[in-house]
Amino acid sequence: MDKMRRFAILPVAMLVLAACQPADSGDSPSEAASGGATGDTACSGDTDGHLAAICEAGVLVVSTDPAYPPQSFLNEETGEYEGFDIAVATEIADRLGVEVEFTDPTFDAVVAGNWSGRWDVSVGSVTVTEERKEILDFTQPYYYTPAQLSVHADSDLASVEDLAGETVCAGEATTYLFWIEGTLNLPEEAGDIAEVPEGMTATTLPTDIDCAEAWRSGRTDDFAGWLTALPTAQGAIDEDYPVKLVGDPVFFEPLAVAFDKAAEGNESLVAAVDGIIGQMHEDGTLTSLSEEWYDGVDLTTQ
Repeated sequence: MDKMRRFAILPVAMLVLAACQPADSGDSPSEAASGGATGDTACSGDTDGHLAAICEAGVLVVSTDPAYPPQSFLNEETGEYEGFDIAVATEIADRLGVEVEFTDPTFDAVVAGNWSGRWDVSVGSVTVTEERKEILDFTQPYYYTPAQLSVHADSDLASVEDLAGETVCAGEATTYLFWIEGTLNLPEEAGDIAEVPEGMTATTLPTDIDCAEAWRSGRTDDFAGWLTALPTAQGAIDEDYPVKLVGDPVFFEPLAVAFDKAAEGNESLVAAVDGIIGQMHEDGTLTSLSEEWYDGVDLTTQ
């Protein structure tokens, strides 16, 4: 798959919102990234807990979801994962001082917690919500995306309000589903959340892009709308799916690296990766990666 060629409409996405605050790990970003000691990588300093185990193994196992280009996708020619999330995860592993290995569990499995050591972290565009914070630990956000409604390209519906009383498709266990159901609970710093049109109901498919696939396969009567991240929706349009955007984004998502709260000794790993994310914000790495994968657009700040 090619990188998305889009974002003519991104001025909408760049509305000024209150910026999320970095996670309080007790150390400065540079201290946390180096394990509180001097050194080129976190693993070159003093380590303990889960971080020490990763350093000893020499591998950081990262969950990702390759159904979401340009965040993450499988290059069918090379057999390698590519995308913004993949690049961020690879940089995190480099700064820890280990290799990176990817795995692709379902999104349901990621946000359910209790990973049982099958992977160490998720760099899979996981939105921070109050409910998820009870199960997962998060770094400070590494980027932000608008949640965008779309309709079939041949639809007469032209606004968010036109979707009142209609069925809208969303990926399973996503914040998009929660918004339709009226249960979305983002951190206060995420900004305003639009009201759900009266009578709107949800239907789900395993991943967001499956909704667009259903329209492309001719299932135009199953649902009238689709809610997903703006980059995913625009990417579907660029790939000639029968999709058109309607209205402004209905909320903005703070997306962060996630960790299993049930894992033992996770504190050192969370602090180190949060520090690395802080460094990547400060030194421009995240901006550079965003502009590379989102055609010149910086999604790393609100």
